[in-house]
Amino acid sequence: MASSSGRTPHVLVLNHYAKPLSEPGGTRHVELFGRLTGWDWTIIAGDRDVYSRHRFTGREPNFVRVRVPGYSRNDHRRVLNWLGYAGGALLRSLLRRRPAVVYASSPHILTPVAGWLAATFWRVPFVLEIRDLWPESMVDTGYLRRGSRPHRLLSGLERWLYRRADRIVLVAEGWRSYFRDLGVDDEKLAWVSNSAEPSAFDLRHDRYTPLRGRIPVRGRLVVFAGAHGQANGLDELLDAAAELPEHTFALIGDGIEKPRLVARARAEGMSNVHFLDMIPKAEFAGILGGADIGVHALADADVFRLGASPNKLYDYLAAGVPVVTNCPGEPHDVVLASDSGAAVAPGSLAVGLRELVALDSEVLREMGGRGRQFIGRHRSRTAMAGRLQRVLDDVVAERTPRRRGGPVPPRDAAVRRTPEELSSRT
Repeated sequence: MASSSGRTPHVLVLNHYAKPLSEPGGTRHVELFGRLTGWDWTIIAGDRDVYSRHRFTGREPNFVRVRVPGYSRNDHRRVLNWLGYAGGALLRSLLRRRPAVVYASSPHILTPVAGWLAATFWRVPFVLEIRDLWPESMVDTGYLRRGSRPHRLLSGLERWLYRRADRIVLVAEGWRSYFRDLGVDDEKLAWVSNSAEPSAFDLRHDRYTPLRGRIPVRGRLVVFAGAHGQANGLDELLDAAAELPEHTFALIGDGIEKPRLVARARAEGMSNVHFLDMIPKAEFAGILGGADIGVHALADADVFRLGASPNKLYDYLAAGVPVVTNCPGEPHDVVLASDSGAAVAPGSLAVGLRELVALDSEVLREMGGRGRQFIGRHRSRTAMAGRLQRVLDDVVAERTPRRRGGPVPPRDAAVRRTPEELSSRT
């Protein structure tokens, strides 16, 4: 796509927590925007890892870092971290060349505020991506009291942003009902799921030490990879590990809850539980396929029942690893539609794990193969980049006058279609 000036259009992406492939963490935007056709892109991200607090100093293509203050607890310092990013990202946005679109991603809610201000300054479309329902998720995970003054202020800001976005990108299709209840026109919504590229998850024993070579393994190797926070409900996973001492559990990642979880496992003598540091995405993709079972776990909260689109679930399946998930809605639908594991109720991880560890190794491999095929067909980064491309092309076209006047009508039907693979027509 070329702009009216003949230059390749540029999309400016604001994501506080975005990471390049060389670092562990959220690589969604690098993988999606890097697959666009006819677009240049720049990601503005914070310079601290949200979990390890490590400060990044290296330079990466298409990345601009904003210096943000550190924090170690969920207190006023975390709010200062958000404010530091929002202010720095806005300043960087105004000092760069004029974009064709500003694309701002939550969480947190101050990032979209900076994105809207930048889009208003440049007089270009504003696309708001919702990766977490704020402030609803803060209420359900105990960080915010419903009806309190901060809750009312954040809810008002949330609705204000929704009204001003040219398009709202949802990672979970199930969230549409939430937006309808807030009065958001369904025509404004577009679905671009989290995803994974199966070809990136081939085992690479030639380059990376296999997961089984990093820890002692007995029985099945069960892996959890992701954030160790309150929302992840990892005490339930430790409960399951205590019930299954003949099998090995590897928890990869970091988060506020990790020190407490490590202390609990040590105090209870869980010799079958191993905690590993975060691993860069390319390396993680090259070793994940050596696991027997992947665990997708979330705390039992109403906000997750509305919808979820978990990267870790798609990563396991892309690597050909069978999955146990305790999250109702889309995660259950994906596992059941692909016949790639066990979908259990919240609080029942141990039940699902007992079911899978008892299966023959060949049956597990077949399950993993079905999951990998499903991701390739319905949740690949390539497929989702195509949906993102249509969103960006459409919002620019809507702002571009026809030669004889009038805006170009949107081409939203292809973007907004409900994914057939999760319906009864699958």
